[in-house]
Amino acid sequence: MIRIEPEPWAAMVAHARASYPNECCGAMLGAAEGDTKTVRQAIALENAFEGAQAARYELRPEDLLAADKAARERHMNLIGIYHSHPDCDAYFSATDLRNSCPWYSFVVLSIQKGEFHHANCFLPNVDQTEAPKEELIY
Repeated sequence: MIRIEPEPWAAMVAHARASYPNECCGAMLGAAEGDTKTVRQAIALENAFEGAQAARYELRPEDLLAADKAARERHMNLIGIYHSHPDCDAYFSATDLRNSCPWYSFVVLSIQKGEFHHANCFLPNVDQTEAPKEELIY
């Protein structure tokens, strides 16, 4: 289960709305205790995809490393990645799965006509062959 506190949740939704009609992406920082992850901070990252950003996002490795470093400096962990899907559902695409990391949770926010619609969280398996839904509380 992943629980996102109100402040980072508001930041994630605001980032997704501001990036519309393109996909946004960012890092979720927090703590994990047992099977429960708590997101305490969200860091907006640049969508570095060089193609049509309305259909895809890409993270630069150095940006992800910087987010991990920021988490450690704040005595937190990098819990996962979030990104938005403009004008479509919050699902985990084949591209998302192929580019995923099995130790991170992935929150996908559906932004319909510029407004938040719904969200889901996914947890890829070690082989990156499937990503079952993870319970999401926000």
